[in-house]
Amino acid sequence: MRSKTIKDSYRYAVLGLGGLGSAACYWLSRTTGEDVLGIEQFELGHVRGESQDHSRIIRLTYHTPSYIRFAQQAYQAWAETESEGGEQVVLKTGELNFWPPNTTLDETAYLESLTACDVPFDALDADEIHRRFPEFRFDDNVRAIYQPDGGLVAANEANRMHQRLALEYGAALIDNMPVDRIDQINDGYMISAGGMIFHAEKLVIAGGPWTNKLLSHFDVEIPLLVTHEQVTYVANENLSDFMPDRFPVWIWMIRDNFYGFPVYGAPGTKIAKDRFHPIDPDHRSFKADAENEAQVMKFLRDHIPRAVGRKLYSKTCLLTHTPDDDFVLDRIPGHPNCVCIVGAAHAFKFASVIGKTVGELLVGGTASADISAFRFDRPGLKDPVTWQLPNG
Repeated sequence: MRSKTIKDSYRYAVLGLGGLGSAACYWLSRTTGEDVLGIEQFELGHVRGESQDHSRIIRLTYHTPSYIRFAQQAYQAWAETESEGGEQVVLKTGELNFWPPNTTLDETAYLESLTACDVPFDALDADEIHRRFPEFRFDDNVRAIYQPDGGLVAANEANRMHQRLALEYGAALIDNMPVDRIDQINDGYMISAGGMIFHAEKLVIAGGPWTNKLLSHFDVEIPLLVTHEQVTYVANENLSDFMPDRFPVWIWMIRDNFYGFPVYGAPGTKIAKDRFHPIDPDHRSFKADAENEAQVMKFLRDHIPRAVGRKLYSKTCLLTHTPDDDFVLDRIPGHPNCVCIVGAAHAFKFASVIGKTVGELLVGGTASADISAFRFDRPGLKDPVTWQLPNG
């Protein structure tokens, strides 16, 4: 329990205090102060979900103008939060997206969307990649998009800052309290959790991998797939060349992509490859996958050789996917006072603006951002679902 005073009735309750839920608590408490309750089934800052670790990529390089505009609003929301919290959690390193010739991802969609939104970028051929970013080694048929505003969000610090600010505004945050039952009472909700009962007029479902467990109390289920992923930290003898002011975040643009970070939070670079390994979040392993480690180390040897060195450690996490890779950010059908948010495995960079948008929906009724692509009734969630994920 992280609050001195706990009431039994609140205007707003947020269930799940990972990256998105913590942000929602902060933005709601900015408006309503002591009338916000946040409930987390594990301890705050736990490593069982998808919001932990030192860093997450933040970028403007997206495949549609609507995502780019939402990303621009994400930067603004982070800047507001940083200003109020007195901490820097967004670090601009620049971002490189590499396009191999065999990719199924549409580079043109990214270029056209960036241009449509007046976002500055450089399209690089192999010679320009090598000249400007000599740490990378690729064949002559690899292209890249460089966008200078890309970088990282300090995930652990960002979560703590959202939680700290929410507490300072008077929100009540309770951890180690799994939700047992949610009942609709008139226009509000009764929440049974950890032997206690709370009442809330309005509700936020931010359960991450456990979203459908919470939605089951509303007789609602959406197609979600939880996967077991991991990142690996690698030391090397050239760390000064891989610091954030000299080395960008990067993505190898294929469906099961590789991606990496400069030195931040640990004395080594961070690299990962998406696994897409389905798992039950209540029966997951924390053991690293040796094959995935071997794949990322080979990528370093082949393409970033001066980053090769001793493996420091690997750590695992969960990701929650939607069939169309788009977020869920909408009122639950039939429940105008309950908003559900799902990050679709790429939302941490948007955490603060998603929290702000939740606050707008529940306090004012409308969102300033275009969130029409994130509705419950979109075809990507309603039509028969066939998961087409790479081997993992």
